[in-house]
Amino acid sequence: LNYTPEKKDGTVEIKKAIQIAENFEVSKQFWSYLIEKGLISNPENFIRKIPHMSFVWGKKNVDYLKKRYEALHKCDLFSDMEYTEDTEVVKEWAPLVMDGRKKNEQIAATKMDLGTDVNFGSLTRDMFNHLKSLPNVSLNFNHEIRDLKKNKDGNWIIKVKDLETKEKRKRVAKFVFIGAGGGSLPLLEKSDIPEGKGFGGFPVSGQWLKCTNEEIIKQHHAKVYGKAAVGAPPMSVPHLDTRMINGKQALLFGPYAGFSTKFLKNGSFLDLPKSIKFNNIRPMLSAGLQNLDLTKYLIEQVRQSPEDRLEALKEYLPTAQLKDWELEYAGQRVQVIKKDEKKGGILEFGTEVVSAGDGSIAALLGASPGASTAVSIMIELLDRCFKEDLATDEWQAKMREMIPTYGKELANDAKLCEETRARTSRVLEIEKA
Repeated sequence: LNYTPEKKDGTVEIKKAIQIAENFEVSKQFWSYLIEKGLISNPENFIRKIPHMSFVWGKKNVDYLKKRYEALHKCDLFSDMEYTEDTEVVKEWAPLVMDGRKKNEQIAATKMDLGTDVNFGSLTRDMFNHLKSLPNVSLNFNHEIRDLKKNKDGNWIIKVKDLETKEKRKRVAKFVFIGAGGGSLPLLEKSDIPEGKGFGGFPVSGQWLKCTNEEIIKQHHAKVYGKAAVGAPPMSVPHLDTRMINGKQALLFGPYAGFSTKFLKNGSFLDLPKSIKFNNIRPMLSAGLQNLDLTKYLIEQVRQSPEDRLEALKEYLPTAQLKDWELEYAGQRVQVIKKDEKKGGILEFGTEVVSAGDGSIAALLGASPGASTAVSIMIELLDRCFKEDLATDEWQAKMREMIPTYGKELANDAKLCEETRARTSRVLEIEKA
């Protein structure tokens, strides 16, 4: 729901939701290409059909959700969205959400049957397995990039350490992509490119409640999203999710936020202090002063007891009991802090692509892109770093082979939208039930 904020005039802004929905269709087309070409095998390994719902309570939130539905439903990408204020209908969609709820409580929900659950671990392993089979590709795991410097000839000298053998060596690269999650910012700083100056990072950790009761897990089949609490960051929108983990159905609720100075789950507590440089200290201080609500929210989250977390869960699953849930720790998100001429520095909650002027290096900062945006972000990177190549007939033809709607918009083309979704749903085996 944070993608569709309510404006001061009472209308709902839907641009970002449309953009993300467009991006997801791009991702599905690319994955369909991988399947059709036999580059990866079984789509069920990484993508499954799971209805997506939004659920709210209270008159103000119900009014908002109705306006949101009316705005989105006009767009071809969301024409299949359903809306209801009928408790019996919501009970059919997500029985656990309604079980034990006050009968006179005003509620509303929307549902999209086209929703999915994507397992990026499985997808990545499948893609790596294909890459390993190619003659000119080398994959190195358990290696750490210690430093990188640009040579006079325009190439990059990369210092690498094998974490298993402790061997150190150098590699030369014409192009470098830094996609190291929370580890991207320190590497970008080491590259010393002008475009990377002024960026900082603010690490936020995540926790989830995982259901341990098989009877409860079997009763829920949806991803149910709510509204973020006042002062909470956008990525903290609570959701009750059916997930497929290692081929087994699971039920998760969260996220609960936390704070650690580590940039990676298994990183160092010195990651944040070490990232502070002369060129980014002002943006970081400015962003901190402008986000005191976030600081307050994180302190409250860190201090939560198991009973506090249960109370948050009960808003979505009224009959929840502590004995049926256990706390799981997720990874770290390093949110982007960047320079701003007016404010000094701003905290960004999305993903930021930073590239050198000559296109020889690029880094992906911020929250790791999800299923919706991963492919589109890499297309943006190609456009930045390989602009001339991308403009050639050969590259354009390859892009259209992988993504048939490349360069087109589905939001205002009902026929193309329907045809594209029908094809990808068939190939990815996520047709409507």
